[in-house]
Amino acid sequence: QVQLVESGGGLVQPGGSLKLACAASGRGFSTYTMAWFRQAPGKEREFVAAISWAAGWANYADSVKGRFFISRDNAKTTLYLEMNSLKDEDTAVYYCAAYKTTYTAKTMYQPPDFGSWGQGTQVTVSS
Repeated sequence: QVQLVESGGGLVQPGGSLKLACAASGRGFSTYTMAWFRQAPGKEREFVAAISWAAGWANYADSVKGRFFISRDNAKTTLYLEMNSLKDEDTAVYYCAAYKTTYTAKTMYQPPDFGSWGQGTQVTVSS
């Protein structure tokens, strides 16, 4: 499995943008579907977006569709999440995760599907 470290979080005003990064180390980054999840205080961890191992397709939660864009650079073993038109309700700790098995993709994802997680990066949207 891979080890993951997120960065890029911070404080942003409503309507603003942020780009998160998730640096991976270890073997096999390019063989895993990768995803972003988020968890707000008092709420369960929820799916945000996923991208297949060769970036052939991506999947988004309805709440972020059209505002967030997931991408990856397998040469740099890095996953990204570009967040635009941010809203107060986007405030959460954002986690990147690697799927439990290689070359596997689904249409819907839950946290137990993922075997490696980063430590999270805080995103706060507030005026």
